[in-house]
Amino acid sequence: MATHKVDVAVVGTGPGGYVSAIRCAQLGLSVAAVEDDRPGGVCLNWGCIPTKALLRNAEVVHLFKRAGDFGIRVQGFEADYAEAIKRSRGVADRMAKGVEFLFRKNKITLVSGSGTLARPGVVGVKGKSGTDTIEARAVILATGSEPKSLPGITIDEKLVISSNGAVRQERAPKSLIVIGAGAVGVEFADVYAAYGTAVTILEALPRLVPIEDEEVSTHLARSFTRRDITSQTGVKVQSVKPGGAGVVVETDGGRFEAEQVLMAVGRAARVRGVGLEALGVTLDRGFVKVSARMETSVKGVYAIGDMAGPPLLAHKAMAEGVVAAEAIAGKDPRPIDYGNVPSCTYCRPQIASIGISEARARENGREITVGKFPFTANGKAVAMGETEGFVKVVADKATGEILGVHILGPEATEMIHEFAVGRTLEATLEEIIHTIHAHPTLSEAALEATLGALGQAIHI
Repeated sequence: MATHKVDVAVVGTGPGGYVSAIRCAQLGLSVAAVEDDRPGGVCLNWGCIPTKALLRNAEVVHLFKRAGDFGIRVQGFEADYAEAIKRSRGVADRMAKGVEFLFRKNKITLVSGSGTLARPGVVGVKGKSGTDTIEARAVILATGSEPKSLPGITIDEKLVISSNGAVRQERAPKSLIVIGAGAVGVEFADVYAAYGTAVTILEALPRLVPIEDEEVSTHLARSFTRRDITSQTGVKVQSVKPGGAGVVVETDGGRFEAEQVLMAVGRAARVRGVGLEALGVTLDRGFVKVSARMETSVKGVYAIGDMAGPPLLAHKAMAEGVVAAEAIAGKDPRPIDYGNVPSCTYCRPQIASIGISEARARENGREITVGKFPFTANGKAVAMGETEGFVKVVADKATGEILGVHILGPEATEMIHEFAVGRTLEATLEEIIHTIHAHPTLSEAALEATLGALGQAIHI
């Protein structure tokens, strides 16, 4: 047992937690960070990073399958899923070690165990060898989230797995039912399909990736169909029980069987067992209510990341971590612009968006102009052999204000940042079209879509 006296205690070292801890240290504050797993949290160890490694493997498998398109003849290649998992664990391990190094570099004390608020400014840490105490003038809570399930359905990580279980198991099932067609659902559908799993996606809402622009959903569904990934939308799951090939899913639209089910219906904030109730920290719909400075209803207690509400994204958590750190240090941090947080889905083809959809813009009564440019007309995409998808720009017709951008296609998640920066700087369509884009690049599609919104597209 030990007592650590510091300026700031950070509970949880996921993307929000470790970034806030490092920023606090940069600002001259002493920091103790609490973690019951490895630094990096779910995202780095069991979520974002290992899944992206698996998706890269799936991309390579896909390239081998179509090697003939590039004049390369490959016979009898073997795609070993266990090796893919092993590689993903290696990637996660390397990144976790990187966070550990950054903690040492910034003189952050890492306290191993589960942290609970005893009272404002005091965190008890229950570890394997006893309970430590951290006394701090400010506490940043960054406990993240965990996979949700449907009522009455238990995730046992055997027949019914979560994303956490999926990155652990070293065998791809022969058949899989994915419940939920958000980012997690379609990404794992992509991975498993590449390794020969027969995948069926069930989604209660009318379309895949329902938070994205409708045209993106439509094109993704077509792409998945061409790859023999089955989708059923507008169906509600009634039960999941052992049977048939392994598990039977009953819906209001029929009966489905598979070896396993992947539950991908979202995530719930980890707010229980942290000590919030005893301190009277205000919650709102299952999330911690915070100010623009990320402070909770209890002075000196801050909350960031998934536990502080949607969007439940690592990069949003990082930005909130910086705001909380700077607020504690007595600075005047710029509040998060939640309307300008990129959304990225790493299936094939990739999806990225920022701002609002065309439909939402019309619902808001905006008079808009829309420009769209397909990758089939982009020289770099054609040369790469990656022509699925498009760039779509939605803008205010009178002012040229960029209201939303939606990209489906190669490297969409890299391309979206041009428009993120543009919206931060309040750029209009005119500023984008007067910015020279290198040729040949995928980013020329962004330029052409912007030109299209002004009726000036050149290459279509």
